[in-house]
Amino acid sequence: MAEPRIENGVVIDDTFAEAFPMKATRLIITAHNPTWAMHAATATTGFATSVIACGCEAGIERVLSPGETPDGRPGVAVLIFSMSGKELAKQIERRVGQCVLTCPTTAVYAGLDEGEPVALGRNLRFFGDGWQISKMIDGKRYWRVPVMDGEFVAEETTAVTKGVGGGNLLILARDTDTALAAAEAGVAAMRSVPNVIMPFPGGVVRSGSKVGSKYPALMASTNDAFCPALTPLAKKSELSDEVRCVMEIVIDGLTDADVSAATRAGMDAIIARGSAAGVVRLSAGNYGGKLGPFHFHLHKLLDGEGAA
Repeated sequence: MAEPRIENGVVIDDTFAEAFPMKATRLIITAHNPTWAMHAATATTGFATSVIACGCEAGIERVLSPGETPDGRPGVAVLIFSMSGKELAKQIERRVGQCVLTCPTTAVYAGLDEGEPVALGRNLRFFGDGWQISKMIDGKRYWRVPVMDGEFVAEETTAVTKGVGGGNLLILARDTDTALAAAEAGVAAMRSVPNVIMPFPGGVVRSGSKVGSKYPALMASTNDAFCPALTPLAKKSELSDEVRCVMEIVIDGLTDADVSAATRAGMDAIIARGSAAGVVRLSAGNYGGKLGPFHFHLHKLLDGEGAA
């Protein structure tokens, strides 16, 4: 590994974040007011931090004004990612059926036009028990399902496209307070970038993982090289004594350019705080190029370049 780079007192490792292909879609959830649109979006993207156990990775992309939604009501855009189109279709139907159809005043629409169509309201319409009706508008089919507060409107299909999952940024800090503050600043900056989500709680994960385990049944286990409690014990610790807390931000995006832009935005925000704010280093997780074809080199991102 080459010499590290120092920006505003923060060491930037000469390494890369390694990401992999996923399938993705965007859903537009609307409601009578912003509160209920957010309730539905929050429920829909719950238990969706990692494909390791959740089946998908999902998050709120941004809040939409009435002028940005198909029905002119307040809305929320959510992104959902999975490892296959089949699994993604399953997750969409389950999550919309249990979290949007059930939520007062909501409707749901496709947020992408290009890609393979999969069911959105196509199967959920059967909840109407024969009372459901369809309507074609500008070549798109919508289903109207009677419910106790009026009707649930759902576009028949949504588009599934290629996505990128697993982009990441590691924040090495002097203590918990400074690590959290830096991570929060990084996530806030990343959320200003379109087409990306940070799927973990608050956008941050403290249980960073490595591929494999001493236990054969586990596909992933704790990233011991970045665990401060293991600094004197781990065979290949990546931490110096001054690093007492590490936080990771994981980024999923519709394209590698989106993940690049988000990673750069997060790095800029954290570097702007400087080493005086307690951040010692920025690094990233990779597996020697074996996990995925998308490599986000930290130094190149700072220089305005994209993924390799």
